[in-house]
Amino acid sequence: MSLRSLSCKGGADSLLVLLPGAYMTPEHYAEHFFPRVAQRGLALDLMAVDLGLDAISVGEAIPGILEQILLPARRDYRRVWLGGISLGGLLALSLNADYPGTVDGLCLIAPYPGSRLTTNTITQAGGLDAWEPTADELSDPEYRVYRWLKAPPADFPIFVGHGSEDRFAAGMQAIAERFPIATRDVVAGEHDWPAWCHLWEHFLERGHFTA
Repeated sequence: MSLRSLSCKGGADSLLVLLPGAYMTPEHYAEHFFPRVAQRGLALDLMAVDLGLDAISVGEAIPGILEQILLPARRDYRRVWLGGISLGGLLALSLNADYPGTVDGLCLIAPYPGSRLTTNTITQAGGLDAWEPTADELSDPEYRVYRWLKAPPADFPIFVGHGSEDRFAAGMQAIAERFPIATRDVVAGEHDWPAWCHLWEHFLERGHFTA
């Protein structure tokens, strides 16, 4: 599998790799996100990756991102962040959980919280702190994400936000609450581009990539 991507590069020493939500293409990021970085004059290069749902479902997406995108980027950049919208946010969490230390920070915009099977299992166990994953559960990448969320590093750079009316807001809030309050954001809106663009602006305002 050869991954297609679109980039917005200006010689910065930091790169943010953006993973797509379902049915999303790199062109969506190029339209909605890329110009806002240029307008702010931030020291940040962007790369949006194209992933098909088939590659995700058969487990080829994360190895492809690691080998084709992230490891080469580590040779070229001082800092490499990983982010995504919705399913892309969950994939970013999944890659970080399975390959800790690969990225220097996460930008999670409306991260999909996973299937109901996963979240219901954790709820029925008494919540994330009480849940102890079984070996069988840990064969599933969603459960490995939640194992990592049980005790994420306190100093790990992250931004996590969602719209207040997002249909997945409860699960997204549960993810956000695993991180310091200063790293979280909630804006008015649903699971759509107006809310995501608002959150993107807030992320860029955090000062992680000042020139």
